[in-house]
Amino acid sequence: MAQFARPDLDTYNLDLYTDQGGGAVLLFQAIDEASPNDADYIQSPLFPTLDVYVCHLSMVEDPLSSAGHIFRNRYGKSAAGGAQIDMTFQLRESYVSEAVMGTLIVSRAFANVSATPATDAYVLLAGEADAITDYALLFDRMIVNQP
Repeated sequence: MAQFARPDLDTYNLDLYTDQGGGAVLLFQAIDEASPNDADYIQSPLFPTLDVYVCHLSMVEDPLSSAGHIFRNRYGKSAAGGAQIDMTFQLRESYVSEAVMGTLIVSRAFANVSATPATDAYVLLAGEADAITDYALLFDRMIVNQP
């Protein structure tokens, strides 16, 4: 049975990410949909320098298998300005803070992202999936940088 862990709580936002309307409360609601909806999104501050946003992912049951784990993220940049924007997405377990980031399960880096939204659907290797020990403590950590 397919399960989907989706954002369900803003965990870290000291770099002041906002939603598409400029709000900074309950950002996870702008990125928690089952099908991509580019009408709502979160955005980093202007001129990001390794700016971080972290959200908790909803709990799913341990599938008791190393197969079929997919880490999905949708990303893009504003077409205005045209600056290079690099993004990294990390799947982490037991994240507490930037000082206690828990276990890194997988990291996906994208240089000079496009203004056209794209979806990365990375299939975890068996060892990466096996590194997950508690499916209730998964987090998506996003880092945005303008080099």
